[in-house]
Amino acid sequence: MVEQKLRGLSKEVDEAHKSLIHIESVYHNVKAEYEISMAKSRITLAMKSSPTGKNYTVGEREDMALIENADLHKDLAIAQAQVLASRANTNRLKTQVEIARSVGTSVRTSMDLT
Repeated sequence: MVEQKLRGLSKEVDEAHKSLIHIESVYHNVKAEYEISMAKSRITLAMKSSPTGKNYTVGEREDMALIENADLHKDLAIAQAQVLASRANTNRLKTQVEIARSVGTSVRTSMDLT
Protein backbone atom coordinates (compact mmCIF):
# COMPACT_ATOMS: atom_id res chain seq x y z
CA MET A 1 0.00 0.00 0.00
CA VAL A 2 2.80 2.42 0.89
CA GLU A 3 4.61 1.53 -2.31
CA GLN A 4 1.50 2.33 -4.36
CA LYS A 5 1.16 5.66 -2.58
CA LEU A 6 4.82 6.43 -3.29
CA ARG A 7 4.44 5.55 -6.98
CA GLY A 8 1.39 7.79 -7.24
CA LEU A 9 3.12 10.64 -5.45
CA SER A 10 6.18 10.21 -7.65
CA LYS A 11 4.03 10.67 -10.74
CA GLU A 12 2.37 13.72 -9.18
CA VAL A 13 5.76 15.24 -8.36
CA ASP A 14 6.89 14.73 -11.96
CA GLU A 15 3.72 16.35 -13.30
CA ALA A 16 3.98 19.23 -10.82
CA HIS A 17 7.61 19.79 -11.81
CA LYS A 18 6.73 19.88 -15.53
CA SER A 19 3.91 22.30 -14.77
CA LEU A 20 6.25 24.48 -12.72
CA ILE A 21 8.76 24.64 -15.57
CA HIS A 22 6.02 25.75 -17.98
CA ILE A 23 4.57 28.31 -15.55
CA GLU A 24 8.02 29.77 -14.83
CA SER A 25 8.64 30.09 -18.56
CA VAL A 26 5.37 31.98 -18.99
CA TYR A 27 6.25 34.17 -16.00
CA HIS A 28 9.67 35.12 -17.38
CA ASN A 29 8.21 35.91 -20.81
CA VAL A 30 5.54 38.15 -19.27
CA LYS A 31 8.12 39.79 -17.01
CA ALA A 32 10.43 40.58 -19.93
CA GLU A 33 7.55 41.95 -21.99
CA TYR A 34 6.42 44.11 -19.05
CA GLU A 35 9.89 45.49 -18.36
CA ILE A 36 10.49 46.35 -22.02
CA SER A 37 7.09 48.00 -22.31
CA MET A 38 7.67 50.00 -19.12
CA ALA A 39 11.06 51.18 -20.42
CA LYS A 40 9.51 52.30 -23.70
CA SER A 41 6.77 54.16 -21.84
CA ARG A 42 9.25 55.89 -19.52
CA ILE A 43 11.38 57.03 -22.46
CA THR A 44 8.33 58.34 -24.32
CA LEU A 45 7.03 60.12 -21.24
CA ALA A 46 10.45 61.64 -20.50
CA MET A 47 10.16 63.61 -23.73
CA LYS A 48 6.74 65.04 -22.88
CA SER A 49 5.88 68.03 -20.76
CA SER A 50 2.91 68.35 -18.46
CA PRO A 51 0.00 70.57 -19.49
CA THR A 52 1.47 73.30 -17.29
CA GLY A 53 4.66 73.28 -19.37
CA LYS A 54 6.82 71.83 -16.61
CA ASN A 55 8.56 68.52 -16.90
CA TYR A 56 6.92 65.58 -15.17
CA THR A 57 8.60 64.31 -12.03
CA VAL A 58 10.15 60.84 -12.03
CA GLY A 59 7.29 59.61 -9.84
CA GLU A 60 4.67 61.02 -12.19
CA ARG A 61 6.37 59.37 -15.19
CA GLU A 62 6.53 56.04 -13.33
CA ASP A 63 2.83 56.28 -12.44
CA MET A 64 1.85 57.16 -16.00
CA ALA A 65 3.99 54.33 -17.39
CA LEU A 66 2.35 51.91 -14.98
CA ILE A 67 -1.11 53.09 -16.03
CA GLU A 68 -0.17 52.64 -19.70
CA ASN A 69 0.98 49.10 -18.94
CA ALA A 70 -1.70 48.13 -16.44
CA ASP A 71 -2.74 44.98 -18.30
CA LEU A 72 0.83 43.71 -18.48
CA HIS A 73 1.30 44.57 -14.81
CA LYS A 74 -1.76 42.46 -13.94
CA ASP A 75 -0.56 39.62 -16.18
CA LEU A 76 2.81 39.70 -14.41
CA ALA A 77 1.18 39.60 -10.97
CA ILE A 78 -0.99 36.63 -12.03
CA ALA A 79 2.00 34.77 -13.49
CA GLN A 80 3.99 35.39 -10.33
CA ALA A 81 1.14 34.07 -8.17
CA GLN A 82 0.92 30.97 -10.36
CA VAL A 83 4.65 30.32 -9.95
CA LEU A 84 4.38 30.64 -6.18
CA ALA A 85 1.35 28.33 -6.06
CA SER A 86 3.05 25.77 -8.28
CA ARG A 87 6.19 25.82 -6.14
CA ALA A 88 4.08 25.38 -3.00
CA ASN A 89 2.27 22.43 -4.59
CA THR A 90 5.56 20.79 -5.59
CA ASN A 91 6.92 21.23 -2.06
CA ARG A 92 3.69 19.83 -0.61
CA LEU A 93 4.03 16.74 -2.77
CA LYS A 94 7.68 16.29 -1.80
CA THR A 95 6.67 16.47 1.86
CA GLN A 96 4.03 13.81 1.28
CA VAL A 97 6.67 11.60 -0.35
CA GLU A 98 8.92 12.00 2.69
CA ILE A 99 6.02 11.15 5.02
CA ALA A 100 5.13 8.07 2.97
CA ARG A 101 8.76 6.95 3.04
CA SER A 102 8.86 7.38 6.81
CA VAL A 103 5.64 5.38 7.18
CA GLY A 104 7.06 2.67 4.93
CA THR A 105 10.24 2.50 6.98
CA SER A 106 8.22 2.38 10.19
CA VAL A 107 6.03 -0.45 8.87
CA ARG A 108 9.06 -2.47 7.75
CA THR A 109 10.74 -1.94 11.10
CA SER A 110 7.58 -3.05 12.92
CA MET A 111 7.36 -6.16 10.76
CA ASP A 112 11.00 -7.02 11.45
CA LEU A 113 10.42 -6.77 15.20
CA THR A 114 7.51 -9.22 15.22
